[in-house]
Amino acid sequence: MTSRRVLVTGHHGYIGSVLVRLLTEAGYQVVGLDNDLFVNNRFVGQVTHVAGLRRDLRDIAAADLEGFEAVLHLAALSNDPLGSLNPELTYKINNEASMQLARLAKKAGVGRFLFSSSCSMYGAAGPGMLDENAPFNPVTPYAESKVLVERQLTSLEDQDFSPVFLRNTTAYGVSPFMRFDIVLNNLVGSAYTTGKVLIHSDGTPWRPLIHVEDICRAFIAVLEAPREVVHNQAFNVGVTEENYQVRELAEIVREVVPGCVVAYSPNGGPDPRSYRVNFSKIKDALPGFQPKWNVRRGAQELYAACCEARLTLEDFEGPRFTRITHIRKLLADGRLDSRLRWTSTGPVAVPAVSAV
Repeated sequence: MTSRRVLVTGHHGYIGSVLVRLLTEAGYQVVGLDNDLFVNNRFVGQVTHVAGLRRDLRDIAAADLEGFEAVLHLAALSNDPLGSLNPELTYKINNEASMQLARLAKKAGVGRFLFSSSCSMYGAAGPGMLDENAPFNPVTPYAESKVLVERQLTSLEDQDFSPVFLRNTTAYGVSPFMRFDIVLNNLVGSAYTTGKVLIHSDGTPWRPLIHVEDICRAFIAVLEAPREVVHNQAFNVGVTEENYQVRELAEIVREVVPGCVVAYSPNGGPDPRSYRVNFSKIKDALPGFQPKWNVRRGAQELYAACCEARLTLEDFEGPRFTRITHIRKLLADGRLDSRLRWTSTGPVAVPAVSAV
């Protein structure tokens, strides 16, 4: 690409903070954009500080997008429970604001637009292996919002504007802005703080998993790929060999975390979100995408980080590292209004944000 200046939306998020680090290490000039909903929820590891805008995605202006070769769009209400808190708001942020961002990016001359999509769009798909041509069967507002953006964003493509859809599968691994509301992270956190690898379903659902760093490596591989290889294409982001049933993940965690046992929640049952995914397309099309992690190594990394942080049960179960619980606390404390905008009390104790 002719320029190395890129914009990352959601750069103070679970994936975005790792992506900023890897982009910077790869020589990119990175600018971030985030409304800082989760910026105080620090775990372990250093944050790579870059120039940025503290801005709600709904308030993006054309001037914010001048001079970028690419936009890497991660910002969203970013999981199923949070997306279901207010479905109408989820569509306004994840769908409408994303499309406004894309239209403004195109108008500003941004050449490549990488959209952080999701394999959750495949939804209740059963045990069959799914490639990028599989039908969508979303079962949550979050997944539905991803379907809408993909369908609408493709209509903006032309010789000057190249959208790419990265359908990330279930992430795991350590991030400075940690989440314990995703399956492997949750299982390890539970094992460390309670001695029980607590399964919240019947253990049978399938989940394809990928380390947060490897998701970021996929974004960089797309950035560096020839336009004709990725233009207006969707890529499942993961590793075909890393499809697991939840009970298999629990057994791996049991073997990694000393002294723990596998247990099932008394309220657990079948989970309609079950799917297995084929990732051969990204492997074949993007030789620059070289995943470095597997689930067992990831569980070991997570356990070591829990030890380093001395993770408590209060923090594991509380609002610090669980998206929906954190947002509900900000609402209850009056720091967010009903539209999930900061009130006058706003975010506090956040790192300084440089002007772009």
